[in-house]
Amino acid sequence: MGLSPRRKIAIGAVLSVTAAALAAAGLVTASSSSAATSCGVLFDDFTYASRTDAALGQRGWSIRTNAGGPGVAGAGWLADNVSFPTVDGQKVAQLKAVTNGTAGGTSHAEFSQSNRRFFEGTYLARIKFADAPASGADGDHVNQTFYTISPLAAPRDPNYSEMDFSEYLPNGGWGDAGPVNYQTTWYTYVADPWYADNQHSQQQRSINGWHDVMATVAGGHVKYYIDGALVGDHSGKVYPRQNMSIDFNQWFIDLAGHTGGTSTYLQSIDYVYHAKKQVLSPAQATSAINSYRSAGTTFADNVTAANDCDPGTQPTTPPGTTPPATGATMLQSNFSGRCIDIPDARPTAGSLLQTWDCNGSDAQKWSFASDGTLRAMGKCMDPAGGALASGTPIQLADCNGNAVQRFTLTAARTLQNVSSGRCVDIKDWNGSNGARLQLWDCAGSANQIWGKL
Repeated sequence: MGLSPRRKIAIGAVLSVTAAALAAAGLVTASSSSAATSCGVLFDDFTYASRTDAALGQRGWSIRTNAGGPGVAGAGWLADNVSFPTVDGQKVAQLKAVTNGTAGGTSHAEFSQSNRRFFEGTYLARIKFADAPASGADGDHVNQTFYTISPLAAPRDPNYSEMDFSEYLPNGGWGDAGPVNYQTTWYTYVADPWYADNQHSQQQRSINGWHDVMATVAGGHVKYYIDGALVGDHSGKVYPRQNMSIDFNQWFIDLAGHTGGTSTYLQSIDYVYHAKKQVLSPAQATSAINSYRSAGTTFADNVTAANDCDPGTQPTTPPGTTPPATGATMLQSNFSGRCIDIPDARPTAGSLLQTWDCNGSDAQKWSFASDGTLRAMGKCMDPAGGALASGTPIQLADCNGNAVQRFTLTAARTLQNVSSGRCVDIKDWNGSNGARLQLWDCAGSANQIWGKL
């Protein structure tokens, strides 16, 4: 949305997210019937004839025309400032911002998927940023953006959610010199008197031209990428709490940088992509885009508004990893995107199992044996001490024929201990590497859902 990073309050403490808090926020699976719903994917290559193309509205896109912030008070938001030309050989959505140095002669542009159904998962857009205007004098404090947002119900609204994947200020603004690019994850704010509660990252460099702007939202972390390089990792209470819209806009922060005449700035978007509740690497997301284009698909959208949906299987094994051996599989958490792992790849009886970045190593290759045990590196998954109570740690142990070592992957994709009826659960909703596992009453929550990879 573009509230001043200069005035933003960085939140340093990472707050633990409890199951109770997640339940209060509506982030646990509600029922087996609704959980069967696919989470879906949005892809749009922006092959529209013009802003009046009927397909735009049919596909959920809206163009802003109402007055108001952010930006220059009294400036307009014009439908004609959104167009769909061909740029560098590709059809794009293009946003235009124009100013002659007066409020009446200033106009902004905003283009949105306004149906709020976007939450966790992977977001990617290829955007052409501009350091200089297409015409007129340079120097204006223009902001070129890609973000998700929910309404602020009231000042300091604790459910407000916003993720600014990129706010590019080629000529600076908010008291900062340009060029500078910001990523900001919001908890809440007050417009007047100004108060901001968020985390932000910034890169003090030019990103003129085409760039891949991406984020993954999972496990309590919002990770931001520019051209595949991680540029920010935000967590704690700023982690989004409700569904949002997807938005692009271009607007002027103020008119202080204008030097005369009329200046026109352009921002182009080649495509936008979102895989709900799937955590993809930059290479995987790019591969998905290439697959759509190779098939001649210019638009796809089956994203559900529900957050208790089933994201399905990740599209590919992560790049640079080795697929599991025949008969073995990696078990990937729906919550964190990480896999069940033997620490340090040392099959020592009594080692507590953990989640770790999926890497295809032997320490992550699990086989469901005919006796009902779940095995890796010659040892068995085991509830420590043979205990069956909630909170019992999950460890690696010698396979001993004890019935407590039997586990099954249910149709609901919970990993259930047969003897106790309880499920393998990521302790304390820890989405980081090294998170421990435990037995817990089966709740169908995201930290108990596992997929074969």
